Amino acid sequence: MTINAGIIGPGYIAQKAHMGVLQKDPRVVIKSVSSRTEKTARMAAETFNVPGVYTSEEEMLRMEDLDLVIVATPNKFHHDGVMKALQAGCHVLCEKPPAVNAAEALKMEEAAAAAGLHLFYGFHERYTQETEILKKAVAGGELGEIYHINVQAMRRRGIPGWGAFTDKELQGGGPLIDIGVHMLDLAVYLSGFLKPVEVSAVTHQRIGKKPGVGLLGSWDPSSFSIEDLAAGMIRFEHGVSLVLETSYAANTAEEENLNVKLFGDKGGAELSPFRMYGEKYGALLDITPVFLEKADPRDGYERQISHILDVIEGKAKPVSEPWQGTYVQQLIDALYESASREEAIRMKGL
Repeated sequence: MTINAGIIGPGYIAQKAHMGVLQKDPRVVIKSVSSRTEKTARMAAETFNVPGVYTSEEEMLRMEDLDLVIVATPNKFHHDGVMKALQAGCHVLCEKPPAVNAAEALKMEEAAAAAGLHLFYGFHERYTQETEILKKAVAGGELGEIYHINVQAMRRRGIPGWGAFTDKELQGGGPLIDIGVHMLDLAVYLSGFLKPVEVSAVTHQRIGKKPGVGLLGSWDPSSFSIEDLAAGMIRFEHGVSLVLETSYAANTAEEENLNVKLFGDKGGAELSPFRMYGEKYGALLDITPVFLEKADPRDGYERQISHILDVIEGKAKPVSEPWQGTYVQQLIDALYESASREEAIRMKGL
């Protein structure tokens, strides 16, 4: 069985994270790309030797016999692209975040269920070997009861100097909805999607509105309409707490720090670098894995695509469920709402 794939939004993210990875797997063929900008579509098609080039996703979905569609447009267009692909009978991999708000994510979730199709989100950090090990450790009771989680997605000067990343209208927000969502997703995935009770957050716009050193290209301060730092706390049922910090630009030491730390009453763990902490045999012990890269050199993107193809072929159950994307989107919405209202938000319905 050959799986025919199409790309909606074949820009930087699609090319870096998906198209090259797809071409490594003999089970799939990229049949077509679609971009509202013809130059982008043609450049991607030439780079990856893709035969079909379109400037309309509707035309692509009508003309091509596709099994899998990857949606990698700016966030504002995720919902439309996903809904059109589902209506055309295609499984979908949508880049994170699911959408710009939870209402859109819920519609996408419901549409996938009604069509009996798979909808995956680009939470590729779930598929790393370190995450898989920690997920098994949590399930096996190694950490005991998790009572606190720390989430970091910090960049020192990592404002993206390309695309629509600094445009709130197109993206829905800044680092919180872009890189923070990755680590937040990991945190709730590892801890079991607990019921949130209250959310409190603040956002800042201190560095992006003025010129400065850019480690990911230069940006236009005059059109910088997002936050450059967000911080929040989520209180879950049974008193479990989560503290999150995420930035595109902050005066901190590391160029980038992406990490999740879990604190349990039997042990703790963090993902970057991977370590587990415990108390056994009258001593405090640290556990670190060895030879992971030699055992499996694939990164999270490659392992994600391989898994998705396994699911489509009926060989595996999905790691990422649509309702989980809606759940994470609801948390992002609540964090932004709390920051906007300058007060804590009580959560309902999750």
